[in-house]
Amino acid sequence: MVDTSQIRLGQIVQILNGRQAGSFAIVVDQRDRYVWLADGKKRTVENPKKKNIKHIQPTNTVVKAVADALDKVGSVDNAILRNALNQYQLPRNEKILKESQ
Repeated sequence: MVDTSQIRLGQIVQILNGRQAGSFAIVVDQRDRYVWLADGKKRTVENPKKKNIKHIQPTNTVVKAVADALDKVGSVDNAILRNALNQYQLPRNEKILKESQ
């Protein structure tokens, strides 16, 4: 079970339940047992998805640029979210391609 102390602003998480199960997103807000997630594409910073922390799996990756922007300004650009998620998933995609050949 995920503990609220494990979740940080700017952290990349994997969605476990729901329509977007299996995809990755970034935590843009947190209150009690809920987090608000955005990926910069379908879920923008202006319209983040509210998720129970039971339905996400946190990774060990916290995007410093996103965390700093959320702390200082209270918002972050969607392009930064997309770039961070693309950089995070790039090594995974290369590994999958090598295994399939």
